[in-house]
Amino acid sequence: MEFNRRKALTIGTVGVATAALPAPGAVSAGEVAAAPAGPATETLLLTGADADHTVDWDFQVTSGRRAGEWATIPTPSNWECHGFGSYHYGGDLVPAEKGNYRHSFTPPASWAGRRNFLVFEAAMTDADVRVNGVSAGPVHQGGFYRFRYDVTALLRLGEANLLEVTVSKESADNSVNDAERRGDFWNFGGIFRPVSLVSYPAARIDRVAIDARADGTFAARVTLAGVTAAARLTAQLRRLDGTAVVGAFSVAVASGATSATVTTTAAQPLLWTAETPNLHQVELTLASSGGVSWHSTVERFGFRTIEVRTGDGVYVNGRRIVLKGANRHTFWPTLGRASSPRLARLDIGLMKDMNMNAVRMSHYPPDAYFLDLCDELGLYVLDELTGWQHHYDEGVGAPLVEALVERDVNHPSILFWDNGNEGGWNTALDDDFAQYDPQRRAVLHPWTTFSGVDTSHYQTYSSTASKAAGPAIFMPTEFLHGLYDGGAGAGLNDYWKLMGGSQRSAGGFIWALVDESV
Repeated sequence: MEFNRRKALTIGTVGVATAALPAPGAVSAGEVAAAPAGPATETLLLTGADADHTVDWDFQVTSGRRAGEWATIPTPSNWECHGFGSYHYGGDLVPAEKGNYRHSFTPPASWAGRRNFLVFEAAMTDADVRVNGVSAGPVHQGGFYRFRYDVTALLRLGEANLLEVTVSKESADNSVNDAERRGDFWNFGGIFRPVSLVSYPAARIDRVAIDARADGTFAARVTLAGVTAAARLTAQLRRLDGTAVVGAFSVAVASGATSATVTTTAAQPLLWTAETPNLHQVELTLASSGGVSWHSTVERFGFRTIEVRTGDGVYVNGRRIVLKGANRHTFWPTLGRASSPRLARLDIGLMKDMNMNAVRMSHYPPDAYFLDLCDELGLYVLDELTGWQHHYDEGVGAPLVEALVERDVNHPSILFWDNGNEGGWNTALDDDFAQYDPQRRAVLHPWTTFSGVDTSHYQTYSSTASKAAGPAIFMPTEFLHGLYDGGAGAGLNDYWKLMGGSQRSAGGFIWALVDESV
């Protein structure tokens, strides 16, 4: 369910190919983006790139403000923030409220013979998608996750196509509503992250999962598709300035293969930590056995090793770390959950100005560019499957774990996966994370002890003293509640001295970074 967003060839709105452009936040000023060695992934944005750069789509909401009226709405966005529908907080569900979207687009005629996917970075909450009047596939359920449809057979290349999307603010699956819509946070509706068409060569690198350790060992587990003859997968490691780290390395690929793994070892690579956010990239090329390039892509990563040493602490690259963090919702008072790299950078800058080194994604995976910026600027991350005291059923939850991990697996900033929050975890999903993560990062159950880490929330001063002296690693994923009530800072110095003096304290995450008001 992943597509490579690092160095995709971007097609402008007039259908003209431009130079290889990174997605927002993927490459910082001064970095050198390596040109792909062979045919690249090509992307046609259908919405704007983010909430600061939008494209108007035709839109109608079925209830609330302006119900039944066809108008236009900037996308990506939440429709409540543009005068449509109704604002809702917490468990106030309105199942009837839906948004109908229409948009015309023209895919390049040069995409003939390629595999073409319609990719949604997220939509709240159920999305029913049609291309030229034909269903693109099953209704997607889950409001914070990337999903895609193979629309190769539905597109009319080189001419106008019609995309229609019905977004239901509440889900037809009650467990999705339990996990996402009955929490202690705002419920919005709409296509609030970008939508794009992504085109691959017929034989392609579909996704990449990297395990790069502090000792220099490197492995990339590569998912392939469309390989109809013997081939070879070649890799090259570089720093972001283009300097090669090791020589090229490769592996043979049999006809019909759907995966391959390439490995190497780099001598004393620059390591990634929040204090030294050194990044690397791997250039991957799938080619015929005769050397004809079929598809090339570039993925960014960092060399680092994470350890949870039972009864001791959390270690990165062999050094014990203490997380000084905040819980962060993706939120802006005039935009809801629609965001941009500019706003993400503001939040990260605020956290770092306050000497924080960590952030917990509460209570859902963020925009991909937020994680890009955490990689670049240096913040440790807890990435979270949605759940607030209720969880997804396994049938709907398993594909969402897959979507979460496949999208985010290569971010060195991510230390842990959170399986829901405060009882909102489905234990049947605990072992799913490792299926897609070759690093096998620990899974947490925020609010309780799991994976050797006690993450208990909102302990009193005396119970914090007991926890800090206990046998488990103590790292509250929420403490000193300060949302709306302004109380968080009042006792922080006392709590922090107590936690900082504990042999097994791994820090903690204050609730929350900002008040969330529209």
